[in-house]
Amino acid sequence: MLILNIPQSKESNYLNFVKTKMKTFLKYFLAAFLAIFVFCLIAFFFFMGMAGAAMSKATPRITKNTVLQIDLTNNYEEQPAKNFESLMKAEGFDAQPGLYDVVRLIKKAKEDANISGIYLLANNNVNGYATSDEIRTALEDFKTSKKFVMAYGEMMSQSAYRIANVSDKIFVSPKGFFDWTGYSVNLMFFKGALDKLEIKPQIFYAGKFKSATEPFRTTEMTEPNRVQTSEWMNELYSDFLLKTSAQRKVDTATLHQLANTGAIQTPQDAVAHKLIDAARYDDEVKAEIKKLIKLGPDEKINFVSIEKYSLAHQNLGGSKGDNIALIYASGDIVDGKGGEGMIGSEEYVELLRKARLDKSIKAIVLRVNSGGGSALASENIWREMNLAKKEKPVMVSFGDVAASGGYYISCAADSIFASKNSITGSIGVFGIIPDMSAFFKNKLGVTFDGVKTGPLANAGSVDHPMNEQEQKMIRTQIENIYADFKQRVADGRKKDTAYVETIAQGRVWTGLKGKEIGIVDAFGGLEDAIKSAAAKAKLKDYKVVEYPKQQTLIERFLGINKNEEAIADKVKSELGVEYYKVYKQLQQIKQMTNSAQARLPFEFLIK
Repeated sequence: MLILNIPQSKESNYLNFVKTKMKTFLKYFLAAFLAIFVFCLIAFFFFMGMAGAAMSKATPRITKNTVLQIDLTNNYEEQPAKNFESLMKAEGFDAQPGLYDVVRLIKKAKEDANISGIYLLANNNVNGYATSDEIRTALEDFKTSKKFVMAYGEMMSQSAYRIANVSDKIFVSPKGFFDWTGYSVNLMFFKGALDKLEIKPQIFYAGKFKSATEPFRTTEMTEPNRVQTSEWMNELYSDFLLKTSAQRKVDTATLHQLANTGAIQTPQDAVAHKLIDAARYDDEVKAEIKKLIKLGPDEKINFVSIEKYSLAHQNLGGSKGDNIALIYASGDIVDGKGGEGMIGSEEYVELLRKARLDKSIKAIVLRVNSGGGSALASENIWREMNLAKKEKPVMVSFGDVAASGGYYISCAADSIFASKNSITGSIGVFGIIPDMSAFFKNKLGVTFDGVKTGPLANAGSVDHPMNEQEQKMIRTQIENIYADFKQRVADGRKKDTAYVETIAQGRVWTGLKGKEIGIVDAFGGLEDAIKSAAAKAKLKDYKVVEYPKQQTLIERFLGINKNEEAIADKVKSELGVEYYKVYKQLQQIKQMTNSAQARLPFEFLIK
């Protein structure tokens, strides 16, 4: 053993040395800590000062003869878009309003004496069919005030015209483009890629129309899917033609023929066939607006975007009376908490339970915009919806899509409201368990071996093809879930299960047909569902309280979900909204394995 013997005097010097070093360390450490704290404090107040300045700068000037401007290339999602990037815009923290906000803001503009009219920038429209319907309906109501609605586009797409055709005047640039070619649906199939990779998707599904698995088992549409897709797409197209005909006074047969023959090649052709009013440049359209609001040629029009107009009307949900809970359910239905843009069963069960138990909440409205997802998650949310209905009025409003799992979570409601162009139904279930053994062996050189206590111990593993007993077990599970789904629909919509089977089988319906067959109760938007909930709860005055609660500016600033949002925003900006949906579809593939799915066939692009 080595013993270190330090003399007393030297020991004292050593201890003094250590104490001195510790004091020095603590002094510098505390100084550094204080400096970091002060820096963060200064940065915080600096940021808040910038925020205040930006908010002040963004406050709109709503003076006499103000024209409200709505850009249809903006994607008006269910809840206001308050991502970190939009909050940091130098021009003013003007977060994108949600769809319900847009509808209410147009209503405010109708009553606002300073708003002379609405100017639609109608180059393209990235919003879905039901969303477009709600905006268009709000514009129709706005026109009853005798204020003008004018639309202009340099390259006007059919999707933009779907809203713009409600306008008093429609203009397109003389050297621009006006699309009038009809609708088409494009679907994506992955079977060829899976074959090359030697991946075999072992598929189980209930319902002959449940075509969600088609991308993995065929290279083209099956006949049942072709039939149902043709039917609902033609219903959407017929609605488009009928609305255009009513506004432009051109019969639907002529409109259809113009598309089929490719008669509209230029904006001038569109003028000749009365689809638009004139081919004009931007400055000429602005001059037309000046005449309407009696401004001189050299005076400037006070255009205010609907984003900035929303800053002048922050409290759109009302300020007095009892509460109506408005719960937005948008995105894929997943087990657990989920994430941004998902309907996590854990979160939504908790939201519905709180709304059910909260005595200050007199009614619940669920806004559904989902093609479905996990069958188990859908069942859990359905359970809370059913419990809530026993306590207070529960209404559902359908957005662009409320199908499969999206319909599952809705069917227990007192009443279901939908647009004629909402996509719904798809009452069916499927499951996919891929056999990747050949892929691992032949492409990667990886093989598997092991031991098990019984023949089903590793059932559902991707390292081997399923035997007959495993297949029977999964098939039974799928059939049981499908039977439960049909029973939920039968109970909620007060239909016989035998009848539900005739409209189920995974078949997709429009809201128009949905009302006809009894899976939708009434046509209308979100505001109609809220009014119905208030009437059923016998409320005269009420406040609309929206859930899920969005993160505060501070939470965003501190970086909560910032990285995920930044990545999503970047991908969306690079791909565009339409093809971002396809990207999301590819992400969904991993969610579709090893669990039963109540999901819409797949993402589709309608041109």
